[in-house]
Amino acid sequence: MNMNRRTFVIHSLVGSAALAIAGAGRAEAPKVLETDPNAVALGYKDDATKADKAKFPKYAAGQHCGSCQLYQGPATGLGNCPLFAGKAVPAAAWCSAYVKKA
Repeated sequence: MNMNRRTFVIHSLVGSAALAIAGAGRAEAPKVLETDPNAVALGYKDDATKADKAKFPKYAAGQHCGSCQLYQGPATGLGNCPLFAGKAVPAAAWCSAYVKKA
């Protein structure tokens, strides 16, 4: 395909605009709050080290959402968990449904 500078610039501008519009349409999921009823029932904490070890003796140091089989996201930052549908959880969080990744 023979493309001159004018055609290239037009295609670049149209492509950039399409990417900007597509990105603007995506909204990030709100973060799970520790006060959400489901979070309270599961002993959810944004910071795994603050898990209630007396109430949830299953907790062990080093457990966090980033190493849980249910967590779907990056090793740091926010990701998804099917237990909190539509809400994001930090990789450093913890709840009593923790299952170590295989």
